Parts: sequence; structure tokens; C-alpha cells
Amino acid sequence: MTKTYRIAAIPADGIGIEVIAAGIEVLDALAAKTGTFAFRFDHFDWGSDYYKKHGVMMPADGREQIRNHDAIYFGAVGAPDVPDHITLWGLRLAICQPFDQYANVRPTRILPGITSPLRHVSGPELDWVIVRENSEGEYAGVGGRVHQGHPEEVATDVSMMTRTGVSRIMRYAFTLARSRPRKLLTVVTKSNAQRHAMVMWDEIAAEVAREFPDVTWDKMLVDAMTMRMVGKPESLDTIVATNLHADILSDLAAALAGSLGIAPTANINPERKFPSMFEPIHGSAFDITGKGIANPIATFWTACQMLEHLGEKPAADRLMRAVERVTADPSLHTPDLGGEATTRQVTDAVIAAIRGDNA
Repeated sequence: MTKTYRIAAIPADGIGIEVIAAGIEVLDALAAKTGTFAFRFDHFDWGSDYYKKHGVMMPADGREQIRNHDAIYFGAVGAPDVPDHITLWGLRLAICQPFDQYANVRPTRILPGITSPLRHVSGPELDWVIVRENSEGEYAGVGGRVHQGHPEEVATDVSMMTRTGVSRIMRYAFTLARSRPRKLLTVVTKSNAQRHAMVMWDEIAAEVAREFPDVTWDKMLVDAMTMRMVGKPESLDTIVATNLHADILSDLAAALAGSLGIAPTANINPERKFPSMFEPIHGSAFDITGKGIANPIATFWTACQMLEHLGEKPAADRLMRAVERVTADPSLHTPDLGGEATTRQVTDAVIAAIRGDNA
């Protein structure tokens, strides 16, 4: 019997609407090609437009509506006329944190046909996976403001790190590093300046490392890490960092690989108590919304991560081969990659590659 996966599709804002539509087309084509599984997409119109109508980014029972889905396929959140903290905390973080999607996984490599801005990098020198702690740290949401509007106004955002949270993300990162050929992990820190939580981060990393004697690991201060990523990309493989540090470093990684438009993300609940959520990194990009030129590659790569999480590794590999076949053709590069291709052309080309005999 063909297995049917229930996917909650939340395109949300901006180009998220365009690329999620493209991703659904590609996934349906892939399911038809394999013949061993199918998708049922349930569509949710949550986002900034929903907020303007209802005063909230999603309904009060929104999480209950999606908690029994097999996965969540998410577009992007953010609008020019709605404050960013409302859109982010009202939707994306309102799903990630309660669903305990504590492992944010962002693979980065240079796809065929794409040129890195690093002049000494041709491709194999840059092949990383960044593991971002996704539930606490700098985005814990602890803090507040007092005396607003007065000269003595005070605002605080408190970075909260727990032994449980740090231990589990370290263990996840070491396990992932062990599964990769180089078995190499870099732990990013800032314990020279942040002498409490980041020192605990370092200590727990050393403790967990003893469970993985086959994994080689080192430690880098986050500022030095930016230099290493640019100057010695071949020295890195798997990277683990806090919520804020990995958020910043993964954008740098995507830029070094060619474009934010190709970078995927998986928000994983490893224990599978809740559905995991898969989204492109690039954001809502309102400057190009509606122009038909958004790069859907990140959303397709994100779908590969979703398929792997669902246990459909051969299908994920088929889709990734189709993506690589398309990126290898410069005529199918969208403007963010220096080309003139449209979202429609790239989507059609990936579908054609999936249907091809050698995909």
C-alpha cells in the first residue's frame, strides 16, 4: 500500500508563497515518479496578511491543527508593514519552540554550476553542516523593557542556556559529525567574554566529546570563526553554535556558497514527539515578491531534508540529483545567481529532471 504523508504547508509571507507552491509541485512530481508514497498537503494561510485581518499571526489553536502532521513545509515570515518581532515570535518561533525543534540543521556546499565568491574555492573545499541550537540561548525570549520613552529606559534580552539544552545539541552535533566521512566537529563559542553560559557550553562540549572518541573536534571563538570560514573553508565540516551565532554564521555560509537563495533549513525535533519544520533560509524578500524570479532551489533542497527525515532517502537523493542537474545549467540560474531564469523555468526544469530516466 502506498504511504501518504500529511504535510502542513505554511507559505506565510512574500516569496514564501511562490517557493512553497513550487516545492509542492516538485514533491508531487517526485511522488508520482517513485510510486511508493504520496503527499497530502494541508494549506494554512497564516502570516502577515492573517495578522492584519485578525491581530494574530496564527489562530490560538494553530499548533493543535498541525501537531499530528508528519512534517511542516514553511515558506518565510516577515512584512515591511508589520514589526519583525511580531511576525517572528507570532509564527515561526511560536511553532519551533513549543514543538521543541531544538536542532536547526543547515547544510552548505557549492552546487554544480554555482560559483563561490571565494576565489580559491572551486567546490569540494566548502562542504559543511551547521547545527544551530534552536530552542534557547539568545532567542529564549527572556527580558523586558521598563520606563519606556523616558531617559532612564532599560531594555534587556537575557541569553538563557540550560545544561539539558546544551547537552542535547552537542550530542546531536557529535552524532551528525560521526555520520559524515571526515568525522570532524567545530564547536563555536565566545567564552572569553561571556564567562558564565558560554563557559558552561565549552565544558559540556568537552564532556560530550568523551562519548565520541572517533570524532575529532576543536573549538573556535565566533569572531575568529568568521575568518576561518572565509580563509580556510576546507578545514571545516560539521559546526555547532548557539542560536544567535549559528543564525549569523549560516547566512555567511550561504553567501560563500553562492546565494541565500540556495540555502535550506531543517528545524528538527529528534525525538519525534512533534512534527519537524522545513524552510528555506532566505526570508520573505518583499523586494522581489510577485516578480516570478525567486530562486526555489533552497525550498527544493529543504524538501530533500524533509524526505530524509520521513525515511525516504532514495527519493531525497533523486530530488537532489535533479536539483544539481538544473543548477549545473547557467541558463537556469535566477537573478540572485547572476542569471535571468524565472521561478517557473527552474521548477519546470527540476520536474523534468525528476521524470528523466537517469534522475
